[in-house]
Amino acid sequence: MSDATTTGAALAAEAASTRDHRVSYHRILLKLSGEALLGDRPYGVDPEFCAFIANQVKNVHARGVQVGIVVGGGNIFRGMAAAARGMDRATGDYIGMLATVMNGLALQDALEKAGVPTRVMTAIAMNEVAEPYIRRRAIRHLEKGRVAIFVAGTGNPYFTTDTAAALRAVEINAEVLLKATKVDGVYDRDPLTHPDARRYAHLGYADLLRDQLKVMDAAAVSLCMENDLPIIVFDLNQPDNITKVATGEPVGTIISSGGPTA
Repeated sequence: MSDATTTGAALAAEAASTRDHRVSYHRILLKLSGEALLGDRPYGVDPEFCAFIANQVKNVHARGVQVGIVVGGGNIFRGMAAAARGMDRATGDYIGMLATVMNGLALQDALEKAGVPTRVMTAIAMNEVAEPYIRRRAIRHLEKGRVAIFVAGTGNPYFTTDTAAALRAVEINAEVLLKATKVDGVYDRDPLTHPDARRYAHLGYADLLRDQLKVMDAAAVSLCMENDLPIIVFDLNQPDNITKVATGEPVGTIISSGGPTA
């Protein structure tokens, strides 16, 4: 047996020994919007809220769950909004990708302060600040117990970070995509303006696309549907929700095959 094979077997054995067998998902992809990092600020990154997110990730990571994260950049710059004001769409999207890198570095700092080993991997080459995204290397980081933060979206304009999250989740063989939001699931109407809005416990991919529910863009949902990757939409602001999802507690809305249930 080669040294590489021996090392791989040792890593797998170590991961199995630390894994909490009560968890329902052993490899997850967490999608954070840039706005999630705002906290109570109107712009930029709130270090306290980053620490709050880092502690949630730390708790689920301590259970042996492998965690990948895709972060948006809307708290700093949003390409589509800039395009609506006359900026070239591709240029705006590239600026937005750079904003996700800044967010990823801030999140890495918070995670490492919490004692969680972390790597930032970027779809746009910038070797001085982050590793280039390479699928096999990303999976290796996860197997070694590191949290992998994927930034710069897909590296291409005209694709959202939701689509990047779906793509990375499929690439790293994640078992579920966790979409963190400010509400506790998917509703038939905006719950902030309609108090009688109905929350779904389960929703099918096709229902989400047909009803044009503004949870994720159609390209991201279609990619998840084609690869039978479940999506769980949940409230990030509630402590331990990430751990609750990983352990199979009924948190938020599950989007998968099948019909809707309230």
